[in-house]
Amino acid sequence: MKAKDFDSKFDRGDDVMEHLDLAKARRPGEEARRVNVDFPSWMIDSLDREARRLGVTRQSIIKVWIAERLERHVA
Repeated sequence: MKAKDFDSKFDRGDDVMEHLDLAKARRPGEEARRVNVDFPSWMIDSLDREARRLGVTRQSIIKVWIAERLERHVA
């Protein structure tokens, strides 16, 4: 399908999902990159306790807390 035809179909409100390969879709700036950080044992223990209390993983709580902090400083 040509881009012009795709755009026309989209502009009319027709379903264009069948023409998209969502397996290859990427959001710019959202690619995961690995970062290694060393924490003291007491901090890991505290993170694990809080993660268990909230029912999430240690990694999840670290990501959420860092994201919250960055949002406060970027805005």
